[in-house]
Amino acid sequence: MAGIKALVSLSFSGALGLTFLLLGCALEQFGVYWPLFVLIFYVISPLPNLIATRLGDDTDSSSNTCRELAHFLTTGIVISAFGLPVILARKDVIKWGACGLVMAGNGVIFLTILGFFLVFGRGDDFTWEQW
Repeated sequence: MAGIKALVSLSFSGALGLTFLLLGCALEQFGVYWPLFVLIFYVISPLPNLIATRLGDDTDSSSNTCRELAHFLTTGIVISAFGLPVILARKDVIKWGACGLVMAGNGVIFLTILGFFLVFGRGDDFTWEQW
């Protein structure tokens, strides 16, 4: 039952983050859809972690090169997702209000992705075949 509650809350927070992103694009005073390019960052941000868990060894050492590289790449992807709206706003492609809404959406979405990995990525009894 706890897994269902976590899934529902993660779904709600993901929908809230996407609502912020779409409001930053679709409101009449903004009206530019360039911020939707951050969707690419949402899709590729979990990939380094997923690859590292597949390829990395299962030792419990404090230093795992594959996992550290995955964290480094994920950090670069997340920072790029926060940097893209700022660059677009500084070049007057989008307005600063849209940039703020996209930044709020980024924060919510990336916290949702982190929550998904914390809830469903650590358990030994969880398998993807359940889905």
